[in-house]
Amino acid sequence: MSVARADVFGEDCLLRPGNTNCGGCGMSVGLTMLGRALAGESYSMVIPACCGIVTAGAYPTTSYNVPVIASTFASAPAFASGVAAVNDLNCEPGARTTHVICWAGDGGTYDIGMATLSAAAERNENLIYICYDNEIYGNTGGQRSSATPAAARTTTTPRGKAERKKDVIGIMAAHGIPYAATLSIAHPEDFRDKIRRALQIEGFRFFLIHAPCPTGWKTEPAESVELVRLAVRSGVFPLYEVLGGEHYRINVEPDGTDPAEYYERQKRFAGPGADPKALSRAARARMERLRKLAGRPAG
Repeated sequence: MSVARADVFGEDCLLRPGNTNCGGCGMSVGLTMLGRALAGESYSMVIPACCGIVTAGAYPTTSYNVPVIASTFASAPAFASGVAAVNDLNCEPGARTTHVICWAGDGGTYDIGMATLSAAAERNENLIYICYDNEIYGNTGGQRSSATPAAARTTTTPRGKAERKKDVIGIMAAHGIPYAATLSIAHPEDFRDKIRRALQIEGFRFFLIHAPCPTGWKTEPAESVELVRLAVRSGVFPLYEVLGGEHYRINVEPDGTDPAEYYERQKRFAGPGADPKALSRAARARMERLRKLAGRPAG
């Protein structure tokens, strides 16, 4: 496997310019930041059905500057496990490791891909799994997923989703994997540090990126980075790590910003089922639980 072509695009290029992704796409920003964090590393990617594989474009050209395998919707971790096994067989003693990275949306992670994700985590496969979480099935019209927050309107929950969002980090931590963490495209240094830390760890590593979808979130493309920054400041999307499935560490403590501001800036929460005050109370309760897990005093 090869690294990104430094002679043409620069060694940190993962997503080439001229792709067809939407303006303000959190996934696109995440790919750019991932490429920078992996500069100089040898790696390949496995991507299931999602906006991320549409990004590649039509054969024989591609918008990705590294080797990419397109997997079935439910099977990215299984594909990646096979790639990692072949890499190990072909790796010469003392040679650099070629990293295998799954890049998947919430549909292929929280829902359709959960079985193979859990299986790979249980086996502690030596790969990195990254879920860019736009909280909907963005590639097929914006249907609800189990990552969709409570009260959010989607094409299949026009009055707002009744159920709360699934805690996928908690689920992965329960597998006892070596490393799990959240990432924000509004915090590039934290993003890079965590990716670089994961490269030094053997076994299964899991990341969750908060990735705005202006089309599905009913927001302006220019607001995407500010929205996810607001989510971290208010505790709606906390930045934290879990080591060995047990040791929680909060990386950025919320600054007291009212979570209601985050919800009120998105038209998807403007339906009859949305109550900003109730959503804010739930966000604060989740943050307090995380502080307890991390051994921190209550906020």
